[in-house]
Amino acid sequence: MKVLVLPEVRQYFEELARILYTKDYFGYEEAALQYAEGLFNDIRTTLPLRHKRQAPPYFERYGKPLFYAVFRKNKNTQWYAFFTIYKESGETIYLVRFVGNNHVISHHL
Repeated sequence: MKVLVLPEVRQYFEELARILYTKDYFGYEEAALQYAEGLFNDIRTTLPLRHKRQAPPYFERYGKPLFYAVFRKNKNTQWYAFFTIYKESGETIYLVRFVGNNHVISHHL
């Protein structure tokens, strides 16, 4: 199994650390960077092991058929990785197309 991430998702994680720091969610820039990197690595390494759910129609703009998995980072925040699954040369490939958290997208789930 392989997990691939679209370039725009990678860019989101690069911006996430800056946003978390500038909005004072983290007091230190290094802590915000570690949080974003940790979430990114968690998705890349454990996505195939997570329970997947069919994504609601609202998210079809990111691909079809689209699934999502939940990544809980603390008691207040859950992250959702939206992905498609492909088979290529007998290998299963998870392509992460969008990432969001419960503070922004939960009303669509």
